[in-house]
Amino acid sequence: MSDAPRRATVGLLLSHPAHFIAFGAGSGLSPKAPGTVGTLWGWLSFVAIKAALGTGAHADLIWGGILVIGWFVGCWACTHTARSLRVADPGSVVWDEIWAFWLMLWIIDPVDWRGQLVAFAVFRFFDAAKPGPVGWADQLFKLKPGQQIGWAQGLGIMFDDLIAALCSMLILAIAVAVRQGGVSAALMG
Repeated sequence: MSDAPRRATVGLLLSHPAHFIAFGAGSGLSPKAPGTVGTLWGWLSFVAIKAALGTGAHADLIWGGILVIGWFVGCWACTHTARSLRVADPGSVVWDEIWAFWLMLWIIDPVDWRGQLVAFAVFRFFDAAKPGPVGWADQLFKLKPGQQIGWAQGLGIMFDDLIAALCSMLILAIAVAVRQGGVSAALMG
């Protein structure tokens, strides 16, 4: 068996459920900006799932379950797919973007499409540029020379996007606080 990296293909996507999940139902196969395309797929699928679930405590409970299960399934799928591709953090693996953006949209809901668009832009900035804590999280589980791709790389694929989502939500919260009279007014009132 060759150690050379494999290409993400439709055949590989359809060969195992882990690949279908990790490649975001094919959105990760985009030849340009697969992370952005995966995040767009995450946005579209969030809107569709939210419409099916409705709102309220029951819907929130289901979303909580989806996100918890999605984290663990995502770690498994990302690990399996990274091993199959023989790349520790393949760009075509986009479940991490989908899951993290679902988390963001669920937490900031209810917002209209304009608020979701701003969330999309801020998240894409943090995920792509990896400033500060996101860069730290991205390096935390990197493959060391001679090390095999394992669960730590799958966890790392998911973890840096979790941190990107948390940083994005912090920026959005500060922006909302400033818009509503400043951070000190938001903290005091």
